[in-house]
Amino acid sequence: MADLSTLDLNLLRVFDAVARERHVTRAAARLNLSQPAVSNALTRLRAALGDELFLRRPGGVEPTALASSLAAPVAEMLDQLRDALAAHAPFDPASARRVFPVGLSEYAEAVLAPPLLARLAAEAPGCLVAIHHADRTNALSMLEEDAVQMALGMLPEPPALYTRLRLLPEAFLVLMRPGHPLAEGELTIARLAEWPHLLHSPNGSRDGALDAPMREAGHPRRLGAVVAHLSGVPGILKRTDMVMALSARLAVLLAEAHGLVFRPCPVAIAHTRLSLIFPRRFEADQGHAWLRRLLLTVAREAAQDPKCRELEAWGTAPLSSLPVP
Repeated sequence: MADLSTLDLNLLRVFDAVARERHVTRAAARLNLSQPAVSNALTRLRAALGDELFLRRPGGVEPTALASSLAAPVAEMLDQLRDALAAHAPFDPASARRVFPVGLSEYAEAVLAPPLLARLAAEAPGCLVAIHHADRTNALSMLEEDAVQMALGMLPEPPALYTRLRLLPEAFLVLMRPGHPLAEGELTIARLAEWPHLLHSPNGSRDGALDAPMREAGHPRRLGAVVAHLSGVPGILKRTDMVMALSARLAVLLAEAHGLVFRPCPVAIAHTRLSLIFPRRFEADQGHAWLRRLLLTVAREAAQDPKCRELEAWGTAPLSSLPVP
């Protein structure tokens, strides 16, 4: 067994990356190293620990019993070391060179990414926000695997190791083509149920926010199609009689960009909020805290948009109460 006083701690970074990725090439990319450099580091670590550590298998590597037992304490030790260094490292946005991996739902990306990236370009031109898709099905696993450092979306309540900030409350609108029969007259639940609905569901689920309340009202919703991406929505709505219930800010963006029509949704939907979730170990990270404040700022500005005030007049909840960063 290795003497810790002589063990090169850089080898533990390689061990942690391979343990997380279960793949030498992906671990090398994670560390910004070449594959031969990672393989060489593993050879040295195997010699120091007297164990194979990772065995080749189709599609990657499998940890040995020793490697499995070391994975959690090594990861925790490295996380604590990173946190301690980050907590004391000053962050100057104007001169910083940092990549922030962030998980955003498609809605959060459409509404918040444009103002966020505009502010980032002006205030921190050397920093990069790398956006990954996140939703209620994968956000927590992405955070656990360090694929992202924070996630924004309509997300479930996280475990105690995470902090959650509630951002934008959201109303719903019904989106449709110009000239659609529902574009005129009183829009009731009964009339809404007469037409096929388009559902946006990145994870393939066929259950949307309107289904339960429409069933309870005695007018179950009829799905016409389910799409994984918003990019196809305008063309589908323009060429069919389908309608779509969508978060209000996004519905307004799509209507203005593609000449669609939106109406107030007649269905009472449980109140929803966009949430920001991140591991508590990042609370003291000055760069992370700066990006969180920037996100809260652009969310607050989105809530104060005049169009949002018009939506309030339709009976939605106030859109301006946001947490103080």
